[in-house]
Amino acid sequence: MVDGDGFMSDETLHVGIIMDGNGRWATRRGLPRLKGHSQGAEAVQAVVEAAPEIGISHLTLFAFSTENWKRSASEVSGLMTLFKRYITAKADRLIAENVRVRFIGGQDRMEPKLLELMGWLEAETRDNGGLNLTIAMNYGGRDELIRAVQKLSARVQIGELKPSEISEKTLSNYMDTAEIPNPDLIIRTSGEQRISNFMPWQSAYAELAFTETLWPDFTDKELRSIVTSFMGRDRRFGAVAAQ
Repeated sequence: MVDGDGFMSDETLHVGIIMDGNGRWATRRGLPRLKGHSQGAEAVQAVVEAAPEIGISHLTLFAFSTENWKRSASEVSGLMTLFKRYITAKADRLIAENVRVRFIGGQDRMEPKLLELMGWLEAETRDNGGLNLTIAMNYGGRDELIRAVQKLSARVQIGELKPSEISEKTLSNYMDTAEIPNPDLIIRTSGEQRISNFMPWQSAYAELAFTETLWPDFTDKELRSIVTSFMGRDRRFGAVAAQ
């Protein structure tokens, strides 16, 4: 359950993961970068299956950012093909495991066939009551904020909303993540220590965890260890710790 500030209650735990290091994993082994992405997809499956057992109710995975379009055309094309194959291959399993799937991010530049598959998987899992799995595709936090502000501005322009009526809650309702709680914990693999435009608005009070492990080598055991460590942290949300 989410309280009025979007914080976690005893019934929810939202973990976001920046899945970094696929390309480096492949390069270190003398393999094409796409082989690393393919191996990373297997790590996704393991984490998705383990999440409910660890107590994670919401899992958000950063799959493809708005900045990733800067990569080579061959890598981008290969990633899009991999995404389509993943949805097609894993859909039945996700449905059987009662996973609710959502996608966040802009739809511009995305292939029609991929968008069709994404919409289909969302519809097929809409009534599932297990793990809430959100996949960030063509996602960037600043882009999301711009799109939300544009929607709010349109309402102001036609007189449906006064500027003075815009609050944090109002803006949050226009974000891609309006239906899910704010993340409690953000994990980044591969040793980089930044969030790289991943849910900056929603992560204002999220705890951060960084691991040197490259994403294809990330396991459910390491996820459990990080979550266990997180559960021992004192989260005050700006308040003073109790004496």
